[in-house]
Amino acid sequence: MGDVLLVILPALILAAVLWAVTAALRPREFGLSDADRYQQELAVRSQAHYAEQVRVATAARARVDAVTRPSQNEQQQSQQADHARAALRAQTGSAPGVGQPGYQGAVLPGGQLNPQFALQLQTLARNSKKIQAIKMFRQATHSDLLTAKNYVDRL
Repeated sequence: MGDVLLVILPALILAAVLWAVTAALRPREFGLSDADRYQQELAVRSQAHYAEQVRVATAARARVDAVTRPSQNEQQQSQQADHARAALRAQTGSAPGVGQPGYQGAVLPGGQLNPQFALQLQTLARNSKKIQAIKMFRQATHSDLLTAKNYVDRL
């Protein structure tokens, strides 16, 4: 029995050493842990959910715009026409004004302001009628209130 142990014991030790060496040299999986994989899946689902919400909101906005825009456009067009008629009635002075022969329009084709129109605005601003000048500028150029005010203030 002693001889068997002398043969089996070194064989077992050799087998254990070989197993340890192969286990140490075996490539390890450095992949994602379960928690990391869960976080990735959660991020992907969150992005998909957000994209769907944006798509639904965009579709809803388009439906609302389709329903409300035509009436708003008609209202804006009628207001612009009313403002243009009021500006025609309000224009006075020696230089040809809006609606008079020789007047080329407030905005020239290059996007610049007509010098005659600028002179009318300057005259109104200097005669303490800045509000009327701002209104005329907004009607002629379709600009916002702040832009019109800044322009008239610089005259």
